[in-house]
Amino acid sequence: MTMKQALLEKLKSRQARIGIVGLGYVGLPLAVEFAETGFEVIGLDVTSAKVESINRGESYIPDIPTARMQPLVEAGRLRATTAYADLSSVDALSICVPTPLRKTKDPDMSYVIESVSGVAEVAHKGMLIVLESTTYPGTTEELIVPRLTEKGFTPGEDIFIAFSPERIDPGNQVYGVRNTPKVVGGVTANCGEVVAAYYGAAVDQIVPVSSPTTAEMVKLLENTFRAVNIGLVNEVALMCDKLGIDTWEVIDAARSKPFGFMAFYPGPGLGGHCIPIDPHYLSWKLKTLNYTARFIELASEINTSMPIYVVTKVADALNDDGKAVRGSRVLVLGAAYKRDVDDVRESPALDVIQLLQQKGADVVYHDPYVPVIKLHNGVRMQSTTFSDDLVAVVDCVVVVTDHTSYDWAGIAGRARLIVDTRHAVPRNGASARIVSI
Repeated sequence: MTMKQALLEKLKSRQARIGIVGLGYVGLPLAVEFAETGFEVIGLDVTSAKVESINRGESYIPDIPTARMQPLVEAGRLRATTAYADLSSVDALSICVPTPLRKTKDPDMSYVIESVSGVAEVAHKGMLIVLESTTYPGTTEELIVPRLTEKGFTPGEDIFIAFSPERIDPGNQVYGVRNTPKVVGGVTANCGEVVAAYYGAAVDQIVPVSSPTTAEMVKLLENTFRAVNIGLVNEVALMCDKLGIDTWEVIDAARSKPFGFMAFYPGPGLGGHCIPIDPHYLSWKLKTLNYTARFIELASEINTSMPIYVVTKVADALNDDGKAVRGSRVLVLGAAYKRDVDDVRESPALDVIQLLQQKGADVVYHDPYVPVIKLHNGVRMQSTTFSDDLVAVVDCVVVVTDHTSYDWAGIAGRARLIVDTRHAVPRNGASARIVSI
């Protein structure tokens, strides 16, 4: 029996041990899904608090309730560690670590490199290693394959290497690990067959592609598509403002067309770990090939300028009420980058708050999911206590995140002035003056 056949049999019989490196928004849901499928799963994270929490059976990811994870821990099918040595017995392993950008918008591959080095030390014959972290096309072939071949392994024969982009959407109540199609690309045909069987045990639909580089490009296309279209609709919002027409009315009418149009909506800027960051991986890679990704660069320029536009709208709205920004009390609703999550990575709320403070506004924020934020200047703020009286007394309410827990009609009935960046506040019956972007 070949090593490929042996691993395929282990995966089919659920006898394979699974390793997950990185236990955040991507890694923990994946680990839980594999454990629920019947595998023994060992997760690794460098943050000891996360490891301790998992081993107590307590989840720190909103999408994974403790009640779902705890039975898996108690049954011995899920445990966590900080030591790579504990992964020496796993048969298949997914790397799900962050891939942020440096301030220069170059890829920061330090987490991937560190993880690959740790995995390489415990790699053994017959093992599958998959990178899930979003990165530039060519990463798997350039970083992972050489690190393992120098250890004496031959991809496709005695070790299996692949890339499979994560598609986690935090807060999505419809699509999770199981029912979101999984793209997989192996270094060789054997690698592709093994990685398809691996994820096929926990995911309903597998989408094989010809190589890891293709799979890496798939992920970047997905997120670049969204970033560019959001940039387009944000610019449309700027145009509509100058033309004196309602952006949202335009979009709602356009989306009535049953073909050839997909609705995107303007907002205060891009947030989250993927959309604001991933396209720059592609842009950076193309610069090394003497090519400028013009759509990506332009969309980024427009999207990153939206917090400034929002603050300008606040200033103009206050001015119409005969008030200066300096000294005005402003309540920002929402700090998370999107509704009903606790994730503030790259959230435009941080920029909006800091820009308002720089203009002298007395700013407080409220977010039911985010008790504390740290601004770019290092200043920490605590979420204020939300009340009807607070809404009524502030000079302006700025809607940055449209959490569903807010009573938007009630807010519209009590506030004096609202700058609504998400079109969350109903206009009918509102006593407040509402300004949209």
